[in-house]
Amino acid sequence: MGYSIEAIGDSCYPNSTCLINKFNIKDDKKLSEIEAEITFAKAAVLESKEVKPPFDFDFYKSIHRFLFEDLYDWAGVLRKIDISKKGTSFCSVNELENLCKACFNRLEQANYFKGLSKEKFVEEIVDLYQTTNFLHPFREGNGRTQRIFISKLIKYNGYDFNFSNINPDLLMIATIKAANGVSDDLYNIFKNEIR
Repeated sequence: MGYSIEAIGDSCYPNSTCLINKFNIKDDKKLSEIEAEITFAKAAVLESKEVKPPFDFDFYKSIHRFLFEDLYDWAGVLRKIDISKKGTSFCSVNELENLCKACFNRLEQANYFKGLSKEKFVEEIVDLYQTTNFLHPFREGNGRTQRIFISKLIKYNGYDFNFSNINPDLLMIATIKAANGVSDDLYNIFKNEIR
């Protein structure tokens, strides 16, 4: 959690930043704890399943829906407001759907990066990671959805990879730098972890 938003009330309980949820929890901290427990368990289920193409936007949305459907009515649905976090502004809601389609169409046209050299593959994964981070298509849960999708795509291409081996603080710093045009750290993180 922790997004800066234009309309504080969007998807939130009145006069709060706590997202409206199926448990009717109105405390941010408590909701965050429940959300972490549920999504951790559901992510483990997804991790155990082998996935094959298409790695399209419908699949991306289905990951989000599965992770968050027990918590939010809007699981798997594109956000309806502009958001930012830690000084990074994400894709405008006015352009969101078109840019999401373009991103995943490009991935399909690139044959999900099959057959690339490792160096070129890492470059493409870093670019996709940066793009999906910029899109931030959901009201909450973008990073978790993104990490599962990227992991599945990397493994589909025959590589071993696990986000849990990456220091989350270093990944966050590298992601912020990449959002500001400097992707060297992000490239090195993926290059070292994709085996």
